[in-house]
Amino acid sequence: MKLYDVVRKEIWYRPDMFFYRDMLVMLARNKKVEEAKRVWEDLRREEVWFDQHTFGDIIRAFLDGGLPSEAMDIYEEMRQSPDPPLSLPFRVILKGLIPYPELREKVKDDFLELFPGIVVYDAPEDLFEDQGLRSESESE
Repeated sequence: MKLYDVVRKEIWYRPDMFFYRDMLVMLARNKKVEEAKRVWEDLRREEVWFDQHTFGDIIRAFLDGGLPSEAMDIYEEMRQSPDPPLSLPFRVILKGLIPYPELREKVKDDFLELFPGIVVYDAPEDLFEDQGLRSESESE
């Protein structure tokens, strides 16, 4: 955060989507929620807007960091974005939401509403367990 503050005070500094993306991803990985909120406030104040792919990257970083509530806050920002939705960021988010089935269902419903002709793959929960059971029973 010290470096973040120094960079933003430099004369050459210009608000940049990638700078903010990298900061948020790093903070998510390190579970620095308060710092991430501050960075988010700064980017809004500087009128930095993310494209759909960048939103997907950031949301996935928060999910991978074990911060689903914060990820869903950013997801709501993504849904309000003026950019047209794209299916790939939704797929990235849906994959990150596998450990959070209730949240995943909400995003999946949004995805199916936005992209009605596209199928969402849901892997069976016991996929690997079944394979393990088969190999045990085959060996008997």
